[in-house]
Amino acid sequence: MTRVDHRHRHRERIAEVRAGHSAEKVPYPIRIRETEVVRTCPVGAGLIRVTLGGPGVAGFEAHAPDEHVKLVFPDPDGTVRLPEPNGRMLRWPRPSPTSREYTVRRHDPETGEIDIDVALHGPGLGADWARTARPGTVVHVAGPPGGLIVPHTYDRYLLAGDLTALPAIARWLEELPRTAAGWAFIEVADAAEEIPLSAPEDVEIHWLHRGERPPGTAGLLERAVRGVPVPGHERLYVWIAGEAGELKPLRRWARTELGLGPGDHDVTGYWKRGVADFDPDHDPAPDGHG
Repeated sequence: MTRVDHRHRHRERIAEVRAGHSAEKVPYPIRIRETEVVRTCPVGAGLIRVTLGGPGVAGFEAHAPDEHVKLVFPDPDGTVRLPEPNGRMLRWPRPSPTSREYTVRRHDPETGEIDIDVALHGPGLGADWARTARPGTVVHVAGPPGGLIVPHTYDRYLLAGDLTALPAIARWLEELPRTAAGWAFIEVADAAEEIPLSAPEDVEIHWLHRGERPPGTAGLLERAVRGVPVPGHERLYVWIAGEAGELKPLRRWARTELGLGPGDHDVTGYWKRGVADFDPDHDPAPDGHG
């Protein structure tokens, strides 16, 4: 049976949202793919880039700076339990297999490569895997499930996050129009974790060094973004990601103090102190997502 390619439908919708007035989540079919490690390399002192490739990457799509995939890991006994296609979605086995969620840092359809930048916040399943991954290692990738498409029509953009958000911020800055203006605040341990960024000329880059304080405890992001002089007559888009607890006051700040509507901001907890496999979609915080 011939498979009909419907990709033009969501691509047309993505183009409409990009030229429109406010952000919108545009889904595309979720797939499970068998890929393999092509190479790894450090990105600054805080990230390891794992490049994936192989025939399974064919047809992969990446349209939004903060879209994510799940890397599915074997069970302790070595068994690999994978989700199954279910229409445009995936049906996951129960109990769910161990997985970790990562931003799609880069996708090159010509070379058939996907870059995943893994934060090295200390020992952990994902970080340990990235440190030891070798070319040829098989990796099963689920997603992405779509992405939040943000128009390129705002007057200014405010991006902020910690090391876990740095891959998304780097992609944001690359994909914004070169005429875009705004600010980017990134919290890292020190200058060794800073990386080169390809930002539009009128986007100010601010690196925030937390020093010896543990990640998710310094409060640097909140102080920095609250100090931004936002012109009242300009349309602003706010995107912030990082430790869930630190971002709660920033959700309220975006909604109440800045008066931004749901389509004009996105504040998402990427991880939570003390939680090994934090799922932002099931965060019990009363504020919910931005």
